[in-house]
Amino acid sequence: MAGHSAWKNIKHRKAAVDAKRGKVWSKLSRAIIVAAKSGGGDIRYNATLRLAVDDAKAGNMPRDTIEKAVKKGTGEGSTEQYEFVRYEGYAAGGVAVIAESLVANPNKTAADIRMIFDKNGGNLGVPGSVSYAFIQRAVLLIDGTVAAAERVMELALAAGADDVEDLDGGFRVLGAPTQLIHLRDAFTAGSVAFESAQVEWLPTATVSVGVEAMAAVHRLIDALEEHDDVQKVFTSAEASVA
Repeated sequence: MAGHSAWKNIKHRKAAVDAKRGKVWSKLSRAIIVAAKSGGGDIRYNATLRLAVDDAKAGNMPRDTIEKAVKKGTGEGSTEQYEFVRYEGYAAGGVAVIAESLVANPNKTAADIRMIFDKNGGNLGVPGSVSYAFIQRAVLLIDGTVAAAERVMELALAAGADDVEDLDGGFRVLGAPTQLIHLRDAFTAGSVAFESAQVEWLPTATVSVGVEAMAAVHRLIDALEEHDDVQKVFTSAEASVA
């Protein structure tokens, strides 16, 4: 994936997610709760929690809200229970879709997700039905106006990144999933801001679809992102609508 359309679509999707601030905060809180429950409430010893807290801060979540979520995760004043579920299926035009979710009621959520796929021209598959065609990577997105290509490349290589892609308007730094914190820290220390930094499912091959099918893909993604349990959505659609 490269070119101006890729960066434009990445920015569009980010703006759309940011516009849903209240729902985003709820999802960020849930991620913190799950991370704290599985690895403890100290970010010094829980890398997953640190990433969740960093994401919450990037989303302008108030400090006390973050602290409450951590306490819920460690068992203070909450009985909330969530489990990680990855839903996989196809959107219009044969576009593969992955929806990572944190679920309290698996039966209800599965029915909801199936309905969302059905109503938006897609089909929900079984676990593993599309993820074989993706690879997980640590991904940092950097606006081209905040740093020159040489500086981005310098920091990326020093941090052990695998690749840097020029998206004609921005850069995508790629690394192993376990390198995410190291990459984030390297760019922060180097005073180069990033648009986002997370582990993503990247398709090994993209699917090019027409305008009508792409509109249906967008509707499916929007509907999935509106669901309280869905954390992140990834697709194989060309121009990165996810």
